Amino acid sequence: MKALVTGGAGFIGSYLTEALLESGHAVSVIDDLSTGRLGNLRRSRSFPGFRFTRGSIEDRKTLGRLVDRCDVVYHLAAVVGVKLVIEKPVRTLRANLRGTETVLELAGRRKKPVLIASTSEVYGKSLKAKFAETDDLLIGPPTVGRWSYACSKATDEFLALSYWKEKKQPVVIARIFNTVGPRQTGRYGMVVPTLVRQAVRGETITVFGDGRQKRCFNHVEDTVSALVSLMEDPACRGQIFNVGNDREISILDLAKLVKKMTRSRSRIKIIPYHEAYEEGFEDMLRRVPDLAKLRRRTGYRPRRTLEEILRDVIDFESRARRTPRTTLS
Repeated sequence: MKALVTGGAGFIGSYLTEALLESGHAVSVIDDLSTGRLGNLRRSRSFPGFRFTRGSIEDRKTLGRLVDRCDVVYHLAAVVGVKLVIEKPVRTLRANLRGTETVLELAGRRKKPVLIASTSEVYGKSLKAKFAETDDLLIGPPTVGRWSYACSKATDEFLALSYWKEKKQPVVIARIFNTVGPRQTGRYGMVVPTLVRQAVRGETITVFGDGRQKRCFNHVEDTVSALVSLMEDPACRGQIFNVGNDREISILDLAKLVKKMTRSRSRIKIIPYHEAYEEGFEDMLRRVPDLAKLRRRTGYRPRRTLEEILRDVIDFESRARRTPRTTLS
């Protein structure tokens, strides 16, 4: 199989690229490197079936050529991270809306199957104990910047399902919940790498909000395994699936666990949202996926515990701290 991975130099995209190559597939990656890194593709570049193109998915000519040469498309290119979404709302909307429409249009010419990477953010401010794929979405007002990302990804889902219903374009949508692992950057607000780096370096461990908000964290390799399974099963097309882990923990407890596992002497500091982000910032109190549908269809179960996930990240960050930056870029 020949696969195209948009955003393949990003965190999840680079692990997906490796997994496909290791399974014997040829993989082309397109990434503009705005948030992705060539260093993430170091292992992938050793495979003869790997090809990399630096470019934007809004470049129809380049993207069209890559789509024509592939059998399937994994569409992961998007703006990532709460911090970047708030600071760059125009970029967020353009990348998520215009980019996804271009991918679907070009893939639709020859009915190339497309996996759309969506997000748990689309559930918005829902207060349900667990989020199921058929639940209503409760997104906040357009005056609050963080909801632009959720709204754009929800629109991507509507667009993908419209292509499926009207044009018979094969699509599957994965709503990805918090995914973490080695080589994830904390530059754009990702909580786990940020907490681990602060603890490893002996810096103050910062917890935004009041720390009571709860999240579930999945290892990136488990997430990638689910994405591949969804793409390989034709019965999944035209459907939405939650992808993640359903063990939840408060961010304050997460910070305490990171401090304990790193044996750090760092203090934990609570920083109100209005000091960390823009005035009026809103967050979700809980975000727990209902994985029943994914489990029934693919047999998926997360293989790694939170402690195992954190150990992977801690070991990576500890090695990075001891290694010259030039070898990790």
